[in-house]
Amino acid sequence: MASNTNQTQVIEPVSTLQQRVVAATVGGLFGIFLLMGVGFAGGDNSIHNAAHDSRHANVFPCH
Repeated sequence: MASNTNQTQVIEPVSTLQQRVVAATVGGLFGIFLLMGVGFAGGDNSIHNAAHDSRHANVFPCH
């Protein structure tokens, strides 16, 4: 006699909503920090010169 057993597998999410919100917030703040840090760097600064072309490509005024 064959027996048929059904098993239900519960798949839990890898991360919770709270973890995703925290990760998005930290990433956003870090991105803003980088953009503003490079954006408001001084004129003769090496950071300014290194990021000069990418600023204009992203329509970020620097002068």
